[in-house]
Amino acid sequence: MDFISCQARDALAGLRVLDLSGPMGNYAGKLFAELGADVVLVEPPQGSALRHQPPYLDDTPGIEASLAFAYHNTSKRGITLDLDAPNDQDRLRTLITSCDLVIETAVPGAMAARGLDYGALAKLRPGLVMLSITPFGQTGPYAHYQAEDIVALALGGFLSLGGYADSAPMRVHGDQAILCANMYGAVAAMVALTQAELTGRGEHIDVSMQEAVVLAMENAVQFYDLEGTVRKRWAGEQRFAGTGVYACSDGHVFLMAGGIGANRFWERTIKWFADEDMVGAEEFLLPKWQQVEYLQSDEAKRRFNDIFLPWAAPRTKASLYHAGQARQIPIAPVNTPVDILESAQLRSRGHFVDVAGAAAGRTLRMPGAPYKLSGTPWRVQRPAPRLGQHNEEIWREAGRGVHAAAAAEVSP
Repeated sequence: MDFISCQARDALAGLRVLDLSGPMGNYAGKLFAELGADVVLVEPPQGSALRHQPPYLDDTPGIEASLAFAYHNTSKRGITLDLDAPNDQDRLRTLITSCDLVIETAVPGAMAARGLDYGALAKLRPGLVMLSITPFGQTGPYAHYQAEDIVALALGGFLSLGGYADSAPMRVHGDQAILCANMYGAVAAMVALTQAELTGRGEHIDVSMQEAVVLAMENAVQFYDLEGTVRKRWAGEQRFAGTGVYACSDGHVFLMAGGIGANRFWERTIKWFADEDMVGAEEFLLPKWQQVEYLQSDEAKRRFNDIFLPWAAPRTKASLYHAGQARQIPIAPVNTPVDILESAQLRSRGHFVDVAGAAAGRTLRMPGAPYKLSGTPWRVQRPAPRLGQHNEEIWREAGRGVHAAAAAEVSP
């Protein structure tokens, strides 16, 4: 489809995607669907593995009750196919002839065993792009190893940085490795689709979740390369007096004032304290507080806490945040999920959206997109499909030519 020149309201209207994936690829499909692509989720007859992943609506397991499935599959249509059955393999090939992108997360070699690998499908559709997301990629000694999110975090090195210095590493919540691979995959697929549009030739994209995690390790590799030092876990540990997480009346704030020597942040911070008549703030004017070595000491950390915490105790994190921001001091509230839902900033941008019929017929509030396109805005097209919801509709379209159906959707 000529999706680049399409003048429809949705940015990717006219683009057709088959999402054969499960938890490791559904978010990539969602990104395309909510920019207007016609994304068809292809599930096995028993349903995607994500349908069986908690949390569940009302804490009651059910095929239509997974909140994770409801979120990661909005705006898609859904059909069921058994890709190990020859008849259903043929039906998938029928869909491929009008498809621009396939997203799949099968074990390397599984699609080839079905006769559905990129080489076979590209013969049916030369401009086809296939996105394969797997734990370790299509090649290498680990290619056939299985892995969940925590395994990719561990083998990608990122888990070593998570948690407290005096405990075992801790995984950050929310399947971040899986989502990272999804985002890298979606961007790579968009680039490949642009190239396919220009040349008429598609390609196979091989995404390794492990490698996506390696790229997320901030500057840990550079630290080792340039300084020969290995970054450690710092959670719960205060590196400098004046930098860290501090309690206040309704939670915590993160302040970054100390540890940078005599730069502008420390000077601005102690002036703030003096202007607010903080008891004991005059101690921060002593020369030793300009020395990084002293700020790293236990004595400095204890003295800063003795002075700062009683002053912060009656103040809210919002008041501390706005006062610090007005003085150009790095300080931020440690927001809870409730704070995020009630955020005036997110509310003003309409970040959260209500999706009717999102799970078991219920309306659910979900995060929206973190970007805004002025001419072709993002939007939730529909709730996640019920299992096999669009079987008849899709095959009816296939019978009269899927291109005709897609063209009808693009027409004003």
